[in-house]
Amino acid sequence: MVTSLSWICWIFPKSVLAQQLGSGLYGLGIGCLGIDWSTISSYLGSPLATPWFAVANVGVGFVLVMYVITPLAYWLNLYDAKTFPIFSEDLFTSSGQDYNISLIVNSDFELDLKAYEKYGTIHLSTFFAITYGVGFAALTATVVHVGLFHGKEIWQLSLSAFRDRKIDVHTRLMRKYKQVPELWFQVILVANVALTIFTCEYYIEQLQLPWWGVLLACVIAIFFTVPIGIITATTNQTPGLNVITEYIIGYIYPGRPVANICFKVYGYISMSQALTFLQDFKLGHYMKVPPRAMFHAQMVGTVIAGFVYLGTAWWLIHSIPNICDTALLSADSPWTCPADRVFYDASVIWGLIGPRRIFGNLGEYEAINWFFLLGAIAPAIVWLFHKAYPDKEWIRLINMPVLIGATGMMPPATAVNYTSWVLMGFIFSFVIYRYKKDWWQRHNYVLSGGLDAGLAFMAVLLYLCLGLENISLDWWGENLDGCSLASCPTAKGIIVEGCPVFS
Repeated sequence: MVTSLSWICWIFPKSVLAQQLGSGLYGLGIGCLGIDWSTISSYLGSPLATPWFAVANVGVGFVLVMYVITPLAYWLNLYDAKTFPIFSEDLFTSSGQDYNISLIVNSDFELDLKAYEKYGTIHLSTFFAITYGVGFAALTATVVHVGLFHGKEIWQLSLSAFRDRKIDVHTRLMRKYKQVPELWFQVILVANVALTIFTCEYYIEQLQLPWWGVLLACVIAIFFTVPIGIITATTNQTPGLNVITEYIIGYIYPGRPVANICFKVYGYISMSQALTFLQDFKLGHYMKVPPRAMFHAQMVGTVIAGFVYLGTAWWLIHSIPNICDTALLSADSPWTCPADRVFYDASVIWGLIGPRRIFGNLGEYEAINWFFLLGAIAPAIVWLFHKAYPDKEWIRLINMPVLIGATGMMPPATAVNYTSWVLMGFIFSFVIYRYKKDWWQRHNYVLSGGLDAGLAFMAVLLYLCLGLENISLDWWGENLDGCSLASCPTAKGIIVEGCPVFS
């Protein structure tokens, strides 16, 4: 219950409309609140570590998408929206039933085109389709925003890298340590790319991704690291690159879902890991940790983490019955894997079916591509206003990549994750920062780290003490949302189990 206090659903237990509006997990989340730190910080990070202007940009973007665009699209019945849930990451048939992916996959784990044409096209909930459009817009907004607002700075810093320049106090103090030779990084890069190409070619039937796909993914990751890194450094929010990687390989190499997943990992996840690597080095730089010690710690940690993650995933898959299968799991099961299910659905949309049959000239959602243009125009408008009114500092604080890409984590994130995160960000980054700044300077980041560490510690402790022994607590608070009708369609004549039929 502490995950999502959706009080509107409690007041109207039999109203589909009320539960669509009030559900924090399956609806628009109006008035809902989560008081569990895992709900607040699980997708957007700690709101205590995010500056208020970034929190405000995320909040405005969330309101526009969740409370303006999505309701309008749903109640205007765009793309037969009322046939499907208002908020869902699942894939559907034209009659609102769950799409059976196994019926359109052949023995080589590729698209069976004849079976697909016979079974029918895939349909998305309106919100899911909009989030992809938002992802398109956020991508172009990131490139245009960084070019307009930071292009000159990037150019000057790039030129200064090849000649002597004035160094800050941190760099001057760090010069007493031995630096990490660039050759070390170059060797690791070449070795990893070579091993990746070898793996993909040797297991080409299983991974489906040819050698040129690996190289293309590396080029995309390298190109977007700087612009997305700048947005992350200034706002503590990272726009997603996943959509463009899926889009590119989906057009070039359609019908192969595993190839799409691999390309996404090499093109997007590697860029994300690079930014995390830079964040750690930046922290070590300010803390005056010797560079070679940081490098060795990163390398050892990466190797250990790789084995731990793989081992843990393998163990969970073989020890938890029906893990990630929401159709077979109990309603209160924690093993629903929301992020992994979205990852899987994306591999079907972009890899198996391909963007041309969904977002291209052969698909139903072709108009979503206009978001690319809208995303490019939006930061240009802000930049023009900034140039016209340079004395208005608040204009520069309008960060279109963050505002447009605010809902980039939805799904798997839900409305309650955002409403709770924005509220906490407002309290700590605005109210306390403005009126109790001494307290904020002394305790804010310590509190943030303590909450994150406490959450991780308790998650492990509870699983070891209760989960391994199959001990569960049966009480009224187990009902996560209390909005069982929020996922029901409202189109006439659509029959879904557990939902009323409208006539």
